[in-house]
Amino acid sequence: MIRRLSFLLFLCATVVTAADLSVANYSSIQAALDANPNRMLFVPAGDYSITQKIRIRGDRSGLFGPGRIIQQSADQPIIEIENATGAEIRDLTLTRAEGKMDSRNEAILAIKCRDLVIENVRAIDNRSPAGAISVRESKDTRISRCLVRNYMRVSIDDRTQSKDWGYAFNCTDGTGISVSYSTGILIEGNRVIEDNFVPTPEVKARYKLGDYVKKNPEKGALMNQQAWDSNYTDAWQQGSGIIVTAPEISDLTRIIGNHIENAAQGLDIHADHVIVSQNIITNAFIGMKAMHGSRNVLITGNQFVRNSLWAIGLMPGAAAHPATDDKPENADGGSIISNNLISDFGYGDAHWIWGDERSPFKFDTGQQPDDPPLTDVVITGNVIHALGKPRYKYAVIIPGGPNAPRGLHFSSNLFHHGTQGICNTDLPQ
Repeated sequence: MIRRLSFLLFLCATVVTAADLSVANYSSIQAALDANPNRMLFVPAGDYSITQKIRIRGDRSGLFGPGRIIQQSADQPIIEIENATGAEIRDLTLTRAEGKMDSRNEAILAIKCRDLVIENVRAIDNRSPAGAISVRESKDTRISRCLVRNYMRVSIDDRTQSKDWGYAFNCTDGTGISVSYSTGILIEGNRVIEDNFVPTPEVKARYKLGDYVKKNPEKGALMNQQAWDSNYTDAWQQGSGIIVTAPEISDLTRIIGNHIENAAQGLDIHADHVIVSQNIITNAFIGMKAMHGSRNVLITGNQFVRNSLWAIGLMPGAAAHPATDDKPENADGGSIISNNLISDFGYGDAHWIWGDERSPFKFDTGQQPDDPPLTDVVITGNVIHALGKPRYKYAVIIPGGPNAPRGLHFSSNLFHHGTQGICNTDLPQ
């Protein structure tokens, strides 16, 4: 009897606390946060329209509950968390009003936070290149069991300020979860799904995707002449399901058990000491890549289904560089690719763009002549499984030349032959 009474008193105290700290008792969610610094506030079921971003600051602040927050302004994020420690956002639905879904802003933007938790949040129709959930300059953040749905929009990718490229083109763009300049991040159990912009010929024609809209007087250094003269690029699917970027700064990241569907790039990694495990990436034109000086990346136990250009790619990028007087070398390698399943390669919706002369595994040279080569990668226990005629030339492509990958070690893999074999060269053991 005493135990039951204690339990009932605890329940009553919990209900009273939740009611006292409910945003329903204030004129707005922001007013409730301002009146209760360093407190978690309950957002009851119902719709809450806003025209300005909700600002969360301080220690142990945050919002939780079944409510739906609807941003009426395309020019504002929905929630911004800055300089917060131990903040939490849980269980909310975040979306934008009809006619305001295309944006340049985030559903959640977190800057300079520590021990942040974003859990079981639904970010719906936040269509933005910025990332539906975006974390910058933060430490020890956890993003768990969230749903990001319909995060892409028609946009222009403007590379005219870059001496490497020098052109701008029509594209679809958008990122589900974006992490940059951050360490100790856990991204687990999320679903990142795009239903609107799948790469069909009809969508391409409607929005003139891939067509150049601007060119510099001179060709970019990384552009080949044929691509420059054509005024068109096949790479009009931009953005990623999940990206972790800021080479040489982002570090110690775990990406585990996520489901990514219909992305441009499933996973895009520009970071060191990364674990990519138990994810399912389906119908992305690139399953995943790690580049720009991504060192010590463990890619294990993932499913890559219906990818079109490659499933797993490792290569240097423009941010890789040799050692200088004031900087250590930023090189790619020291990584393991193990026990992954690659199936139905070439059968994704973007196959008509890229054709059959592609490969499930891509190991490449750098984008610039001084990029240190990809070095020391173990590839073991992986399966490339093709039913019927394979839609790839080789299972593995390894380029030659002075900057070719070095120290690749293949063992105990089961690779179905492409139309011309297993590899374009002898497979290193």
